Amino acid sequence: MTLVLEGVSKVINGQTHIHKTDLTLQNGTMNVLLGPTSSGKTSMMRLMAGLDVPNTGRVLWNGKDVTGMRVQDRKVAMVYQQFINYPSMTVYDNIASPMRLMGKTRAEIDTAVHKAADLMQLGAMLDRKPLELSGGQQQRCALARALVKDAGLVLLDEPLANLDYKLREELRAEIPKIFEEAGSIFVYATTEPEEALLLGGNTATLWEGRVTQFGLTPSVYRRPVNATTARVFSDPPMNFMSLTKSGDTLSFGKGATAAATGTLATLRDGKYLAGFRPNHLELEPKTKTSIAFTTRLSVTEITGSETFVHLDHEGARWVGLIHGVRNLTLGQDLTVYLDPAHVYIFAEDGKLVAPAAYAEAA
Repeated sequence: MTLVLEGVSKVINGQTHIHKTDLTLQNGTMNVLLGPTSSGKTSMMRLMAGLDVPNTGRVLWNGKDVTGMRVQDRKVAMVYQQFINYPSMTVYDNIASPMRLMGKTRAEIDTAVHKAADLMQLGAMLDRKPLELSGGQQQRCALARALVKDAGLVLLDEPLANLDYKLREELRAEIPKIFEEAGSIFVYATTEPEEALLLGGNTATLWEGRVTQFGLTPSVYRRPVNATTARVFSDPPMNFMSLTKSGDTLSFGKGATAAATGTLATLRDGKYLAGFRPNHLELEPKTKTSIAFTTRLSVTEITGSETFVHLDHEGARWVGLIHGVRNLTLGQDLTVYLDPAHVYIFAEDGKLVAPAAYAEAA
């Protein structure tokens, strides 16, 4: 089974929600749509499901054009962040409802419902009504209903956002395995880069209605094809600064320099854009080649074992993720360090010129 988006676009009230997109998803794969709010994730899912008809292009399912086919006539299961259950039915009947529509036997339904309910930790709640459940339990009920539907295409739009941390981590690991074993095409929308990395599979990064890159999740993360993809696939977003290559010297911003070694030595002389992820900033140099930058501290956020530091550097805003709880004073000058091996080099138009050395070695 394959799902193909062939030149599809979507325009609503003169506003382009999805620019012309080509995308192919294979059976048995887990595919993450990663992007910030309003980047087009939900709009793309609606086109995949048949809830919306594209303004241009077509949608192919196993080579068949299903562009105008109703969602009711497709084998599609959908779960949203805002859970949808039938309030007058018990949890058991909510989960069983798609199987009854498919004409499954009572024994088949009972086996599938209990299996899905046990996975979602709902086994003791099958006789309750959805309104008697917590928000997280109601979302698990909606997930269980999608699980038993035996759909060829499963669309999950930020489905775990309302669950507690422990259950969210468990389901991140279990749900993809279940659907992949069934041979379904699994599409999962999220705003969180960390979630995409945990889920694995393939990732499509979205920005303002465009797919900026699609491929194996680790590859997209380590080798973003442009600065936009790198910004999307980093939380907080990747930091940037100007870079000039002259001979065997790299000049970062207005003062910091480093030797152009390895693949960076082959760069043509000229101006570039250097990018690095927040977790690669340090308060102490980790290597002999670490570059020092003078910044001003504007905000700190302590998350427990880590500290986010918001910095001003030559008019640019940087964010660093520092291990440990640090006693820092807002407004102070702060020297931070960066290993050149963690620097990505982009052309001035944003295209990747040289991936970070650490990413190449991974």
